[in-house]
Amino acid sequence: MVEICREVGKFIRTEGEAFDRTRIEQKGGFNNLVSYVDKEAEGKLVEALRKILPEAGYITEEGTVEQSRQHEYNWIIDPLDGTTNFLHGLPVFSISIGLTRGDRTILGVVHDIIPNECFHASEGNPAYCNDKIIHVSAIKTLSESLLATGFPYSLSENKDVHLEIIKEFLEKSHGIRRLGSAAIDLAYVACGRMEGFFEYNLNAWDVAAGTFIVQQAGGKVTDFSGGNNFLFGRELCAANGLIHAEMLKLINQKWKH
Repeated sequence: MVEICREVGKFIRTEGEAFDRTRIEQKGGFNNLVSYVDKEAEGKLVEALRKILPEAGYITEEGTVEQSRQHEYNWIIDPLDGTTNFLHGLPVFSISIGLTRGDRTILGVVHDIIPNECFHASEGNPAYCNDKIIHVSAIKTLSESLLATGFPYSLSENKDVHLEIIKEFLEKSHGIRRLGSAAIDLAYVACGRMEGFFEYNLNAWDVAAGTFIVQQAGGKVTDFSGGNNFLFGRELCAANGLIHAEMLKLINQKWKH
C-alpha cells in the first residue's frame, strides 16, 4: 500500500505542476471542488488495491467504483485529501487509505505527497512515518499544546458554536492550525507535531486512515460524546492521551448534540 500511494502520489505531483484550472468542477455545493486528478488518482488506487484484496468492497470520495459497506473487508479511500490546496498550488495534500474488517479499522496509510512522508500502521503494530516508528506527543496540558481543526464545506447550524470552540482553544493553547487536509492533521498528531485535532461534518474517507494511525501511535480518538462513532459519525476529537479529556470537556461546554 505504501508503494501504491507513492506511485499515485508521483502522478498527482506531476499533474499539479502543470494543472489546467479550467478543468475544476464543483460537486455538491459551493467550494466543494474536484478535478480530473482526483478521479484518475482514485481509479489508479482502486485498480492497484483490487490486486491486493480482490474480495474487498469500497467506500471512496469520488465514487469511481461501486460503493459498498457490506463486504467483510472494505477499502475507504480519499485519493486527494486537500483538493482545494492542490488546485491553488498550496503544497498540503495527501492520499488517505484505510482498510476495515467489519466495523474495525485494521490498516491505514496517509501519504503526505509533497514532502514524500508516508504515515502508516497496521493492527497489532506500531505507527510509522516512512521507516521510523512514531508516537504522539508527551505534552501534558492544553495550555502547552498546538492544535488543528478544519472548516466543513457545508456549514450546519453548529457553525457559530464551532467558531466559539475555536475561540476558546485559541485562548487556552499555543494556537490552532488549519492545514486543509484532515488526513495530514491526524498524521501530524500521530507523530507529535501537534497535540490534538477536532472537526465536524467529516466523511469516513477523510479520517479512516488517520484516526487509526493516531491510535496505533498511542493517541486517543472519540466522537464529541466520548464514544467510538467517529468513522461514520461525522465528528471527532483526536489527541495524545494526556490532553484528550481536557479538549473534550471544552468542546462539550459549547457543542449542541
